[in-house]
Amino acid sequence: MFLGLFALVFLNVPIAVALGVVSAVAMVTVQGPDMLPNVALVMFDGATKFPLIAIPLFIFAGAIMNAGGISRRLIAFASALLGFVKGGLSMVTIGASMFFAEISGSAVAGVAALGSILIPAMKSKGYPLPFATAVSSSAATLAIVLPPSIPMIIYAVMAQTSIVQLFVAGFVPGLMGGFSMMALCYWFARKHNYPVEEKFQAARVWATFKDGWLAFTLPVIILGGIFGGFVTATEGAGLAVVASLIIGVIYNELDLPRLKKALIDGGVQTAAVMVLVAASALVGVFLTEEQVPQELAAKIGELTQNKYLILLLLNVFFLIVGLFLHSAAAIILVVPIVMPLVNLMGIDPVHFGLIVTLNLAIGQQTPPVASVLVTACSVGGADVWEVTKVNVYFIAVLTVVLLLVTYIPALPMAPVEFFYR
Repeated sequence: MFLGLFALVFLNVPIAVALGVVSAVAMVTVQGPDMLPNVALVMFDGATKFPLIAIPLFIFAGAIMNAGGISRRLIAFASALLGFVKGGLSMVTIGASMFFAEISGSAVAGVAALGSILIPAMKSKGYPLPFATAVSSSAATLAIVLPPSIPMIIYAVMAQTSIVQLFVAGFVPGLMGGFSMMALCYWFARKHNYPVEEKFQAARVWATFKDGWLAFTLPVIILGGIFGGFVTATEGAGLAVVASLIIGVIYNELDLPRLKKALIDGGVQTAAVMVLVAASALVGVFLTEEQVPQELAAKIGELTQNKYLILLLLNVFFLIVGLFLHSAAAIILVVPIVMPLVNLMGIDPVHFGLIVTLNLAIGQQTPPVASVLVTACSVGGADVWEVTKVNVYFIAVLTVVLLLVTYIPALPMAPVEFFYR
């Protein structure tokens, strides 16, 4: 199955189609043609799980943010707050990306929305194009770790664990990654004498805050509702859409053509993810019926009972998978296979979810697939390999965060233990 899958992918067959084909062939080969009617039923059931409704809604909310002038106000406030620091515009990019991530949950949407504004702005101020693109790309990928991360939602469905606890656990590694990237940007700025954006002016900070204060209420409304227990993650996604629409109308920038474009963009992104989810359900059902995950867990368990060694092996495995698969595809394809091993070793599924998402955050920055990096290069008009030469420093930061989260689980899990256990 896996050889067939990779052969089709290298022939440029879409991953969702490749997954469906190899799964259907495997079912017919092993279980007979009588299983074919189940293909449609399994795909339909796999794509209609209630928590997955959050995905199109968060994507739509991010598109509305960009169309309704919310993104522009976030950038203006971050620039007024951090622009006086040497290399401050790169820090503005990281800060704005982290804030955008708290609403959209999508790294690709974040780099497309903010990169189109901030990469040209950094270039015009004298920042090298590869550096500007690398900062935008790496900062956007924090959306995989910070709530309400779409990959976390997919992982929670696949691993049958709590979405809310995953969101809470994501705060610490997300903030660690963001502030570490800012420190790296400051080091670059000192080394290469990057410019100061503007002098600090309290009046401008206040003016940009007043202009954008409605936008700043969005994370409070969405995450406050979810963590406070007033809404589920799925209902919180609907709340994000409604709040973004209302704020966009109040700003008087959300006209019908922009709203139509936001709807189309959200629909296209959602369709790509959901077809993948439906096709992957076939893989999961077939492997489960054939007891493949359980046998794999038993074999590895016979080799070693050392939890930390197994975590190291899983990290290396997911880093390799991230080179070739998008985050959603990797989670959908691999997580059901390794979860029996995770449970056998007594690894907390929420903690493991952070390990998976951080690995795939790095995967979004490492060619050949590197979906976020490629999007950033497309937006900025930069060469992928030139950007990668700079981006390795930001990848190193994410790798350090991954190791800390893997081997010091108390760091990310402390808020979960305090609030939920």
